[in-house]
Amino acid sequence: MRNMIAAFAFVTATSVAALAAGSADDVLKANKAATGGAAWDAKAAASIEGDYSGQGMTGTTHSLNDLKDGRSANEFKVGPAVGGNGFDGTTPWMRDTSGTITEQKGGDAVVVAINDAYRNANKWWLADHGGATIASKGEVADPGGRYDVLSVTPKLGKPFEAWFDTKTHYLVKTVEVQGSQNVTTLLSDYRPEAGVVIPHKIVIDTGMGEKYLQTIRITKVEFLPAQPATAFVAPKLAVTDFSIAGGAAETTVPVQIVNNHIFGEAKVNGQGPFTFIFDTGGHNIITPPVTKQLGLKVEGSLAGGGAGEGVMEGGYVNGVEFAVGKASVKNQLAIVFPLDRLGEIEGVPLPGMVGYETFRRFVTRIDYGAGTLTLIDPAKFDPKDAGTPVKFEFNEHVPEVAGTFEGIPAKFDIDTGSRAEITVNKPFAEKNGLRASHPKGVDAVEGWGVGGPSTGYVMRASELTLGTVKVGPVVASLSDQSKGAFSGSDFSGNVGGGVLKRFTVTFDYNNKVMYLKPRTGPISDTGTFDRTGLWINVGGGGFIVVSLTKGAPAEQAGLKKDDIIVAVDGAPTGSLTLGDLRKRLRNDAPGTVVTFKVNRGGTLQDIKVTLRDLI
Repeated sequence: MRNMIAAFAFVTATSVAALAAGSADDVLKANKAATGGAAWDAKAAASIEGDYSGQGMTGTTHSLNDLKDGRSANEFKVGPAVGGNGFDGTTPWMRDTSGTITEQKGGDAVVVAINDAYRNANKWWLADHGGATIASKGEVADPGGRYDVLSVTPKLGKPFEAWFDTKTHYLVKTVEVQGSQNVTTLLSDYRPEAGVVIPHKIVIDTGMGEKYLQTIRITKVEFLPAQPATAFVAPKLAVTDFSIAGGAAETTVPVQIVNNHIFGEAKVNGQGPFTFIFDTGGHNIITPPVTKQLGLKVEGSLAGGGAGEGVMEGGYVNGVEFAVGKASVKNQLAIVFPLDRLGEIEGVPLPGMVGYETFRRFVTRIDYGAGTLTLIDPAKFDPKDAGTPVKFEFNEHVPEVAGTFEGIPAKFDIDTGSRAEITVNKPFAEKNGLRASHPKGVDAVEGWGVGGPSTGYVMRASELTLGTVKVGPVVASLSDQSKGAFSGSDFSGNVGGGVLKRFTVTFDYNNKVMYLKPRTGPISDTGTFDRTGLWINVGGGGFIVVSLTKGAPAEQAGLKKDDIIVAVDGAPTGSLTLGDLRKRLRNDAPGTVVTFKVNRGGTLQDIKVTLRDLI
């Protein structure tokens, strides 16, 4: 919901003759002249209400903006979703749709908030442009008209483009990278309000296609005197929708680790149990079949992304109760996504996910060695034996920690829903020349998420630290994708289950601390990568070959894309699990010969593959 509330730029009704617009100063002088200049001196704050449409839903928005320094407080009610966000001048904050409040200091939240504040206050009109660096990118024409385009980098902010109509000098478009999205905001339908003119139509395009455009039409504008600082700080809201039966301090459930993912039982509205995936990088999610089974009404058309470059569409259901062991979270707004489509990738059914909204309310301990997950009452949590504390910030709903990769300072999202050890974001890898400095690697499909296959250059890194915790050598994938979660520069990389399972991990979301307690003894299936160069999923009555790494043993032996593996070393695939086979292909010694019986176009044949290290 980050982009649901638009930042508003204000202009007056005055129309002036076109000025020479060769430089940035000329463009901004024309813009200021067109807006009335000193007429804004008496306007300190604005309250703006709007009607929202988008994502298959309608609703209302409200924004309170300080017109001098750009602070803001926004709220929305769209379909069944209620939430908001704001910026108090120092710290951005978010009220998520489950009702909890979090400071947003991870990712690029702070610099995006600074940019919003800069535009809200029109600081580019100041003599020093508010400390920003501004340059003209020249005049641009398209079928809609001609525009003076400026590149603007606010002090402590990040670059964005501002497009001004050459005839009216109104601001009609901004273009800004937010996380991994290139966000375009279109401003139009300028109409007078209290002697000035403001845009009454705002369209937000996050780059996911026309279907997912979000539109706000302004319905009411009120100019106010200067507002107290408290109007922009995060509200104090206590959530009381969670409990552990009998007032117990904690509840523990068994979990299985499959493909480095955590699977355990959960009930939804008293029905089940269902075997859900537990994912710190995700939300509370149920699939369409479960939604139908529960008789719930789905609203909206949400675009979901993650690993991979694609989009998975879903919606919302309201009034949902999630129960894990004796713990429950009631009256939740859950996301409906077709995670069941990923069952063929995991090799196990995926009816839903337990994510942020549950972890935010409890202290969550994952004991990878014992195969247990414990939810703890935050008021009764004692961190004494939890391990080394690692502070984190929120990158929207995901914990983000500071650390290093190959000695380079970095910010890592912590994601129990990732099978990888670490995936390094493309901009971070390119900026630091990581591929060139690690010549022994391989280009491969190394994961699969909501957005489809995740590809990268897989290699070995000698050093990773999380806070003060030294993890040691890891298998790392340098993402090569231009879309999706790993294409942005807002964080450096994503740490997944392949690293986390080396520890007992405890998440205290209330206090923004992750505790890492090293497991004793050797940890199986760490520091390894597939020795065949295969990516296989369930399909076609066996395991289907979806991708082969060029020059790797599987390709050299003659396996081909779309081959159906029906037996491995004589064992029918029906007697094998996909997760166990993948693990074997990572862990069997180099030189091991694996015989795959494949069905290729109706013809069965045996193909022998000799395992070898690729990294």
